[in-house]
Amino acid sequence: MPLIDYKTALNQAFAEELTRDETVFLMGEEVAEYDGAYKVTKGLWERFGSRRIIDTPISEAAFLGLGVGAAMMGLRPIIELMFWSFAYVGFDQIINNAGCIRYMSGGLINVPMVIRGPANGGTSVGATHSHTPENFLANTPGLKVVAPATPYDAKGLMISSIRDNDTVCFMENTLLYGHRGEVPEGSYTIPLGVADLKREGTDVSFIAYGRALLTALEAAQTLQAEHGISVEVVDLRSLRPLDEEAILNSVSKTHRVLLIDENKPFCGISAQIAAIIAEKAFDQLDAPVLRVTALDAPAIYSAPLEKLQLPNTQRIIAKALTLF
Repeated sequence: MPLIDYKTALNQAFAEELTRDETVFLMGEEVAEYDGAYKVTKGLWERFGSRRIIDTPISEAAFLGLGVGAAMMGLRPIIELMFWSFAYVGFDQIINNAGCIRYMSGGLINVPMVIRGPANGGTSVGATHSHTPENFLANTPGLKVVAPATPYDAKGLMISSIRDNDTVCFMENTLLYGHRGEVPEGSYTIPLGVADLKREGTDVSFIAYGRALLTALEAAQTLQAEHGISVEVVDLRSLRPLDEEAILNSVSKTHRVLLIDENKPFCGISAQIAAIIAEKAFDQLDAPVLRVTALDAPAIYSAPLEKLQLPNTQRIIAKALTLF
């Protein structure tokens, strides 16, 4: 299979779905003539034109609302946010409208829309540009949330998200855009709500998603090499719907679990998973459920300090060793 980077995998997904389905269109700030702030939409405007690739004003509330209305009328918008931090000014459109219209209409009206863009720290852009709001979004019945870590998963999940009849919040990471991996040519889908076992192990389960998955895999390799600890790594990929069965199966196999994510710890995604394990697999545990998350503070502007704020291999290894 060809070896391509994460942003190219997303670009392929957009191009294939724009070609396959005339109701699909893409809009956001600078996505057309400028090829997108991170060049994820490179070449799409030249190929599909201004009717399908639309530059918007700098008003997230406005173009998110436009997307909701277009989706209600049968189109399939893909909306790029330059940062997911900017979605906060449009939360009324995302939560009250995209998240609730299907329920409020008794199932008569769907909102088949993808909202996508980077949701991450680690790039020294400050606290107002580094939010990870996947926990807020997953808290809303009616919204779906995915956070792929690899180019292969990014393309397959994006195609599934575009074809889904609900609003899917697609959480990307600017530090993943250059990450390379094998991706098949042509269209394929990965179902939402299905986790993936990225590494088999017997001693402890690492459960992660997004860029934290790559950090978890690095830590797992070191634990095996230096301590003889066999680590199983589960990639959630989808946060809502969540593959509880994959989580519980892994915990039942290893009897120890470390949850790893770049979300904040208080009311975060890992807190929800810890509650699920405590409620449904408590008797399988030989040690407490532990977590490695971002430190509970606004994103630090200083690059060296921000690297310490996010999960790293040293923190993961140190925490994992306390489980034995």
